[in-house]
Amino acid sequence: MLPAPGPTKSDIYAGSVQKQGDAFIVAVNDHVTRATAVLPTLGFSDGFTRAGVVGSDTIRPGDVLGISIWENVEEGILANAAAPATLDEVQVDGTGFIFVPYAGRIQASGNTPEAVRRIITQKLEQQTPDPQVMVSRIAGDGASVSVTGAVGGQGVFPIERPTRKLGAMLATAGGVSIPAETAVVKIIRGGKTGHIWYQDLFEYPELDIALRNGDRILVEEDTRAFTVMGATGSQTRVKFETQTLSAIEALAQVGGLVPTQADPTGIFVFRNEPAEIAANVLGRSDLIGAQRLVYVLDLTEPNGMFMARDFLIRDGDTVYVTEAPYVQWSKLITAITTTAGAASAVGSLATQAGIIEK
Repeated sequence: MLPAPGPTKSDIYAGSVQKQGDAFIVAVNDHVTRATAVLPTLGFSDGFTRAGVVGSDTIRPGDVLGISIWENVEEGILANAAAPATLDEVQVDGTGFIFVPYAGRIQASGNTPEAVRRIITQKLEQQTPDPQVMVSRIAGDGASVSVTGAVGGQGVFPIERPTRKLGAMLATAGGVSIPAETAVVKIIRGGKTGHIWYQDLFEYPELDIALRNGDRILVEEDTRAFTVMGATGSQTRVKFETQTLSAIEALAQVGGLVPTQADPTGIFVFRNEPAEIAANVLGRSDLIGAQRLVYVLDLTEPNGMFMARDFLIRDGDTVYVTEAPYVQWSKLITAITTTAGAASAVGSLATQAGIIEK
């Protein structure tokens, strides 16, 4: 057995279904490139995109409010005309309510201080003429989100008027610190999770969603990768550098084919293909479960370069380039001549030592 970086073209074809193997060997053509052009689906569900903008001053449970009440009478129920009644620290309870004397329990959580002021005023008007009420939030975290991962500055940021949407909040956190083409933005809201490409924030305005208190934003680099082996510039596992990657681009990322070794008619892409895609590629309806498919690219065909340019590489693919047939012959000849030379040298030494007569 001669040394080689992997199987030969004939070895791969020997493992095909047609020869009692378990893999379908498929030559890449226009139909195949269209059937396999499946991109990762990223996006936000309706629960994210339909959420309205949250006011930056929305009151939450645990917030502490300051309330001042003026009455237009000498002896009011809470104050007199000379000075207001001041409730310095009114904490919003766990259910979102506060208690104001003579106004009763009032829903504060989810409202703004202005909305609470109006509610208290309406309640007190029934008992004192023309009450004047002032409400302010004097303590409490307010609505906030956390931003982590590949951003300029990680941290917890308040939802304020300029940062009520995703894009503005990412800018506040210093923007992304990885290439924009492969940056993925992930939002966790309660039990729901949404992912988008960072670049899509600028191409699709509807993805610049309104934030909610407690949102967790994570920016991470695309984790997709493929493996390249055989007669290429390097044999390694390679991360995607763009959202889409063609076979030509994949080969270029590792230095292309080795001119003195590669067989341009034998470029193979090994993939476990989902049943629905495999059925479309093969024109069959009897397939169950993922199928092993080996796609073949021949760069020497008239449209071979176009096929390689249009065929998309996917996460987990293995790209293998076979050696040209003459490389094996060259190795064989080298092995024979090396062996013959070694045998001749041994014979000469034996003759010199008198072990073998001339």
